[in-house]
Amino acid sequence: MRIQPADILRSEIIGLEAEVIDAENKSLIGLRGLVVDETKNMLSIEKDGVVKKVVKSQVTLKILFEGQAFQIDGKVLVGRPEDRLKKIRRIK
Repeated sequence: MRIQPADILRSEIIGLEAEVIDAENKSLIGLRGLVVDETKNMLSIEKDGVVKKVVKSQVTLKILFEGQAFQIDGKVLVGRPEDRLKKIRRIK
């Protein structure tokens, strides 16, 4: 079965590998690590024991999900994780 990008939005992002591929703050581009926390507007990405926080609405991410890489605009991730999961399930 082929994984669809919407599957990522219906799943938990914490614990997935993420890389910032575009950002308003250009110093964040190339940041790659494990997503360790998610709030309404922020993602916390850990690399080498250091946690960096990025604003969801200001980044484009490449997320590794079940062996496949997907590009996601952070704007679609804005919102509390539990509300986003409910909203996506209602749409489908």
